Amino acid sequence: MTARTTDLAAALNEYTPQTDAEARDVARLRALVAEGDPWSRSSPLHVTGSAVVVHPETARVLLRWHERMQSWLQVGGHADIGEVHPFDIALREAREETGLPDLTAWPDPARPLLIHVAIVPVPAGRGEPSHEHGDVRYLLATSRPADLIPESRSAEVRWFTLNDALRTVPQDSTRETIERVAQMPQLMRSTARSRA
Repeated sequence: MTARTTDLAAALNEYTPQTDAEARDVARLRALVAEGDPWSRSSPLHVTGSAVVVHPETARVLLRWHERMQSWLQVGGHADIGEVHPFDIALREAREETGLPDLTAWPDPARPLLIHVAIVPVPAGRGEPSHEHGDVRYLLATSRPADLIPESRSAEVRWFTLNDALRTVPQDSTRETIERVAQMPQLMRSTARSRA
């Protein structure tokens, strides 16, 4: 195992899949780690890091319009040179795509919460053939939702209530991720307070 794979292997080994499909995806990513460089974009399957950003006070989630996928999804993307931990990638990508200056792991800033691992198909585009992302998804929070600045005009970012997010995202692993976020006790309490 190399320095480029140690942190990812540890994250996958510490994670408990919640469904049979997720267990298969985790197994595929563990095999990818054992083969060499799981981050290489030249591989038909490579690892990405992403995050669902929440504003706990209002129980809202932030989604980004992905032009290539033609849908609202969580923020995230590929590793930069030297990055080896999926949480670091998810945090950097979230900062770049949202402009939010205070993003932190949630609900415990000291322990990033890996909420979902999913292998997702990516259609051909931008000179790349179709391929798969082994997406390792975390939870982040902000206390400054109004500071939102999209990365570009084509990458709109928007706050959604949990119910609106569930109605908006595709019927795929993204929906499953948002469903898991909606079950977080801390957000369920915020939702109940906002209804009162």
